[in-house]
Amino acid sequence: MTEPPDPHAPDPDRDATARGAQTPPPGRTHHRSATRVARVTASTVLLVLTCVLVPLALLATWVHDIVLDTNRYVATVAPLAGDPAVRDAAVHRITEAVGAHVDGQRAAGDIAAWLSKEGLPPRAADAIRGLGPQLDSAANQAVTRAATRVVDSEAFATVWRTANRTAHNAVVHALTGQGRGAVGVSDGTVSLDVGTAVDRVKKELVDAGLKPAAEIPQVDRELVLFHSDELAEFRDAARLLGIVGNWLPVLVLVLGVAGVLLARRRRRALARTALGAAFACLVVAVALIVARHYYLDHLPPQVQSRAAAAAVFDTLLRFLRVSLRTAIVLGVVVALGAYLVGPGRLPVAVRGASDRTADSAARWAAAHQIDTGRVGAWTLAYRRGITLAVLLIIVLVFALWNHPTVLTVVLLVLVLLGVLALLALLAAGGRIRLDTGRVAPGPPAGER
Repeated sequence: MTEPPDPHAPDPDRDATARGAQTPPPGRTHHRSATRVARVTASTVLLVLTCVLVPLALLATWVHDIVLDTNRYVATVAPLAGDPAVRDAAVHRITEAVGAHVDGQRAAGDIAAWLSKEGLPPRAADAIRGLGPQLDSAANQAVTRAATRVVDSEAFATVWRTANRTAHNAVVHALTGQGRGAVGVSDGTVSLDVGTAVDRVKKELVDAGLKPAAEIPQVDRELVLFHSDELAEFRDAARLLGIVGNWLPVLVLVLGVAGVLLARRRRRALARTALGAAFACLVVAVALIVARHYYLDHLPPQVQSRAAAAAVFDTLLRFLRVSLRTAIVLGVVVALGAYLVGPGRLPVAVRGASDRTADSAARWAAAHQIDTGRVGAWTLAYRRGITLAVLLIIVLVFALWNHPTVLTVVLLVLVLLGVLALLALLAAGGRIRLDTGRVAPGPPAGER
């Protein structure tokens, strides 16, 4: 007689069917693998583009603001009117423009010739001609003093600001080759028109009694501050950057967010992208330093003052340098924050030490009858969501900040750390209260 099959005995056919149901088909496995590879590749490309485009976005913003924002442009170049190097160069150029036509030697000769016609002895006439160098020196000193008074006066700064505001297309001319103003560009040369100052010096000289100064003709009154043979080549790039100045930072942000979201390890991707962008900005900042030294070491003869050229270079690039430093600090801060919220040994130790410190403070507060009440319990229950909301608010404030600086980053980081410390204390107070409520004895039976 045949024995009935044991229901608990292994069935090879059934086991094979089960294994087939659990193992995905080869086609599906290949599809998942291809999707994963495409996702990783797309994330890598987007993050690399983000790192490369961050300094370019800062450059585009700088060009856009300096060229198209009149208030920012005036605020940028206004300090040049009070820069000692620029003032010295202006005094020197004005003195040259006026003094070249106050010829003491010629004046002494004319006087001696006229007196000779009137019967002055030849020896006396020769003595008067010998006064030419003294007259020339005295005239030059008078012109220099008058030019210094004009340049050091508030009128010079006022004329400078007014001219730049009313003729804002000067900076457009500097970077795109279009327009003309108090600061102009011609064949790669950026020059300061000191004509108004020359006229004021002439008036002071006439008022002081030097009547011939009124006859000084219109002369070359341009003070060359900057020259570059490659300026025309930069103009096409400046036009392009001016066009994309508003949109490139937004595009870079979108690319970065998309790259992080597509990454398999998002926290690590965020940290690496922040460090990569900071490194790219550091490279550009170093390149600006090298370019500054190279330019000042190879100044053409058209530039009358090395110090004034350095002042102009530094002033026009000040906002870009500040932006690069801010991006570097921000990148390091974001990378450090992404690291500290990770599972590494050091981040876990730091967070553990923070929680233990908060618990100790909460226990001390409880011992002194200081209770966080429902706020502590609520913070304990929703601490992660509150932290995320605070972080988003900090990011929004930074994004809406008008031209943030390194000080802005430091201030926002301190605010974030302060809020996180407060949340940790409140959560610790709620945790201590909860633990105390769990172990507290109930009321006596007679009081129930």
